[in-house]
Formats: sequence, structure tokens, C-alpha cells
Amino acid sequence: MTTILIAPAKLTLGLRITGVRDDGFHLIEAEMVTLNLADRLFVSPGQGLSVNGTTEGFSVDSDDNNLVNKALALVGRQAQIRIEKNIPAGAGLGGGSANAAAVLRWAGFTDLEAAATLGADVAFCLRGGRAWVTGIGEEVSPMPFEPRTFTLLTPPFGCSTPAVYGRWDAMGGPRGQGDNDLEPAALTQYPELTTYRDALEEASGLTPHLAGSGSTWFVEGAFPGENRRVVHTVAAE
Repeated sequence: MTTILIAPAKLTLGLRITGVRDDGFHLIEAEMVTLNLADRLFVSPGQGLSVNGTTEGFSVDSDDNNLVNKALALVGRQAQIRIEKNIPAGAGLGGGSANAAAVLRWAGFTDLEAAATLGADVAFCLRGGRAWVTGIGEEVSPMPFEPRTFTLLTPPFGCSTPAVYGRWDAMGGPRGQGDNDLEPAALTQYPELTTYRDALEEASGLTPHLAGSGSTWFVEGAFPGENRRVVHTVAAE
């Protein structure tokens, strides 16, 4: 018997880095929302992981490095899982975290602190909706839901979250001019991001924001067009 799990994307509307722990984990303050863009996971008895769908030129691990396998290990379960990717990989939309959170929900796992050890976004994806996220991502404080519309532009490449955080460290921890402290580091690590930022600005007349560590740019409102995706926030279940 196959069970289908829905794994919604998240959008980080603002991200401040407030410190670095001795173990290297970064402390954050962030507002996150869930989007109506989701992967689907097909779970059946057995073992193994496969991925198909959009990865936007960014490789998706199907071995022990994949967050789904790490989530299975955390809950002590085995399963054969096929991921149907609709969330671009390496896009700053929490696709891997959403997949891991879906597995944790399926297993009835609710420990946010343990979930955050898999990745900074996993605990939020487990809770969903709209929330203020602090600590290393394990402190998730629900906020009132607001229906909002955003336009996303995702380049045909992904950004490595560890590489962007590493660049932020190497740059001395700069504060972003906008709401995202990682934006200067991402632009330094991946200067080609500017092309896509400028394209979204031209299409919308608004100043785009970087989603997390990138590579997606977003603006509020609906501006459909080539390579642009209009999405909406969804409430927690």
C-alpha cells in the first residue's frame, strides 16, 4: 500500500543572523510562511529513495545525505520513498526540509528541537503556516495567518546553503541592506544571481528579496510571466 505525503514549500520573508554557537550552528530570527507549492512523497513498504521532477540544475542526493533518509533514521523507520519534485532544489524554498518534515509527520514525530538538528527549516516545515522562528530553527512561535500572494523567480541553478553561510562567516557577518542578512553573502558567492534579481525588478517594478540562502527571488503581488511563478500562503493544518 502506498501513502502519499504532501510537502509544502516555505518562504522566508525576513532573516537575521544573531550569532554563531560554539558548535557552528547559526542563531537566527526569521519570519516564515508556508506556500501552496509542494512536493509529493510516495511512501511504500521496503527501502530506497528515488527523486524525479524539477531540480533546476541542482543535484538532489538520494543517499544518506538526503534529509528524507536522515528523517527516517531519526524516527527509526524504514520505507521506500519516491519524491515527486515540484519545489526547485537549491532554491531557498525549503524543499529538502519540507520532505523531511513530511516524513516526520507521517511517523507521528513532533519534537521540534530534534527536527531542527536535521536542518534549520525542518522544525518550521513540521509546524507550517506562519511563524517567527528563532534559535537554530527549533523555536517556532505561530503567528496569525495572513493570506498573501508572491511572485517567485528561480534561476536555473541552486545555491548551496552551507556555502552561503560559510561566505557570510568569511565576510565577517554582514547585515543585509534589506530583510535578509544572507543576501550579501549569496551575491558574493553567486554573482550571477543579480541577472535574475534585475529581471524580476523590471517585470514587477518592485525591489526583489532573496529567499533564504537563494537562489529564488520574490516580490509581493502577482506578476505572472516567463520563468515567474505566482504562489499563495496557506494556513497551518
